[in-house]
Amino acid sequence: MSDPVRPDLAPPLPPASRGLPRWWFTGSVAGLIVLADQTAKALVRWQLPLHDSVPIIPGLLNLTHVRNTGAAFGILNAADFPFKSAVMLAVAVAAFAAIAYYATQLPARETLARLGLTFVLGGAVGNLIDRAATGYVLDFVDVYWGGWHFWAFNVADATITVGAGLVVLDLIGARRHAPDPV
Repeated sequence: MSDPVRPDLAPPLPPASRGLPRWWFTGSVAGLIVLADQTAKALVRWQLPLHDSVPIIPGLLNLTHVRNTGAAFGILNAADFPFKSAVMLAVAVAAFAAIAYYATQLPARETLARLGLTFVLGGAVGNLIDRAATGYVLDFVDVYWGGWHFWAFNVADATITVGAGLVVLDLIGARRHAPDPV
């Protein structure tokens, strides 16, 4: 009579038999971010004329329809040079490719970094869609205090920021994952 296989001694199951692949979660979360971002931008385009503003919290927060033809935080927004839209799109595609490649290199146990990169990828795709379709990114969240205004941003920008923060938190805690020196 043979002994039953003890679960703790059984070989690990192949990835496909453990349930849905990792990329399914990443794709689903990133897809939801893109959907939320593009829906919010469509509502702003539809309801708020360019450069108009609606106070949400007076003295702190407005919805303001603006176009960012530059990079993050409005860098190069005022600059005008030949093929600016194409250059900005190429930079965005290159950044997206680099982030996607980095995500494929992370070990499975780096869940916080993976979640952060999922947020960054979702936001990057949301803004990439804008750049490819219109040559600019629509921003609409205007946070301010008195005469000081933070750069206008959107849902994609917010998720990129949160995602980057999660990656940094993972990096800060990376020593707990490092093997002990011999």
